Amino acid sequence: MRARLDQLVIDCLEPAVLARFWAGLLGGDVVDRASGWSHTDPPGFPRLAFQPVPDPRTTKNRLHLDVEVDDIRAAAETAVGLGAQRMGGLMSDAKGSFQVMRDPEGNEFCFVSPP
Repeated sequence: MRARLDQLVIDCLEPAVLARFWAGLLGGDVVDRASGWSHTDPPGFPRLAFQPVPDPRTTKNRLHLDVEVDDIRAAAETAVGLGAQRMGGLMSDAKGSFQVMRDPEGNEFCFVSPP
């Protein structure tokens, strides 16, 4: 058997808002679907689908996205302009650099770049 990742589904309070945030960050058009779902198909990424749930996120993510960029500071500024928040400062080690971020609903993700 061979499996293929079809899409990443993110539980959220406002799917249309979160889909537009991620489309603004990664590209792709937003599709608002039945039952309150929204999704975007960013170039070079699997589909990001946003599923409405009634409960806000209350604990740390069990999964987060690492988004590789050429310029972490510029990417973070763009994300903040779209509604994200920085979590701490820019970190670097032998594997490269990263900046932890939170999307508009508080889901953590990282901008990363190799050394």
